Amino acid sequence: MILRFGQALESWIPDWFKPIAYALILLRKEGMPCVFYGDYYGIPEKEVTAKNEILDPILEARNLYAYGEQVDYFENANVIGFVRKGDFEHPDSGLAVIATDTVGGTIKMNMGNDFVGNEFFDCTGNIQDIIIIDEEGNGEFRCNDGSVSIWRKK
Repeated sequence: MILRFGQALESWIPDWFKPIAYALILLRKEGMPCVFYGDYYGIPEKEVTAKNEILDPILEARNLYAYGEQVDYFENANVIGFVRKGDFEHPDSGLAVIATDTVGGTIKMNMGNDFVGNEFFDCTGNIQDIIIIDEEGNGEFRCNDGSVSIWRKK
């Protein structure tokens, strides 16, 4: 599909997928992070609603927690995950991200020994559970259908 300059992104990226896409764009180590103006502020004349309430937790996670080594968990074509293990320059940094474009799922991901015994919560608010990192540094992170969950230290 060819888009004219200024054509609303809503016409080719469904709203349910945008949090997933932004989590990948903003929280992974590689790439050039960006947020489209219309997604954040909306474009009323094009009937594009602002997504700032959805984007703010992802932007905060990028600013405060998306540091350190990245380990990918792409074991399934539809449920993927990755962790950023944090670094010493950014206190309390480190996070786990799990996303799906179909049914929800769970991935056991290793945060490292520095996180043993720590509680993690989903800062997107999609899941209310708390995950406790086990003695080997692993957590059973999960997400709901067609969504992303971003887990960080409580």
